Amino acid sequence: MIGAIMATKPILIVVGTNRPGANALRIGKIIQGMYQKAGEAVDLYGLDQMPREIFDSSSYATKPAAWVEVQQRVVDAKGLHIVTPEYNGGFPGVMKYFIDMLKFPESFERKPVAFVGEAAGIWGALRPVEQLAQIFCYRNAYLYPERVFIPRVGTVLDAEGNLTDAKILEMLERQVKGFTLFAGRVGAG
Repeated sequence: MIGAIMATKPILIVVGTNRPGANALRIGKIIQGMYQKAGEAVDLYGLDQMPREIFDSSSYATKPAAWVEVQQRVVDAKGLHIVTPEYNGGFPGVMKYFIDMLKFPESFERKPVAFVGEAAGIWGALRPVEQLAQIFCYRNAYLYPERVFIPRVGTVLDAEGNLTDAKILEMLERQVKGFTLFAGRVGAG
């Protein structure tokens, strides 16, 4: 099974923040475990892993060597599963920078994308997910329609990073299962 998983394109989970110890990273790891349990190839990339050189202004013209591997992970992914927190009514600025540094148009052109939002507030990052959906739509990605919003995220994660809300776990599992099928179908076309 391991050989089969390595031979297929992975779903790339992108954790849309570089904040240390972020709840979005905890949620991303839970989703990663769900894909692994389902036997789906999966990779996780947190924006805290972005190479420092990419933040040099010269990166707009010439991408640093350390960025090439990141770029390839995005291009090679079967689909992207974005996990975003809500910061000040939007998604983190580092997420926009990540998007801006990726190749145009091949990074998102016809790329299946799913979204999970998490927030301390009651709307579960509805605004950031909708903002990101507009950007990915502009970039001609295929948007998976079933989004998951996790409100009051601090109350549904325990100290070890486990989700304690059965309903949210069920929604995430349904999304992972559905997105796996969606990415396999539309990504192949």
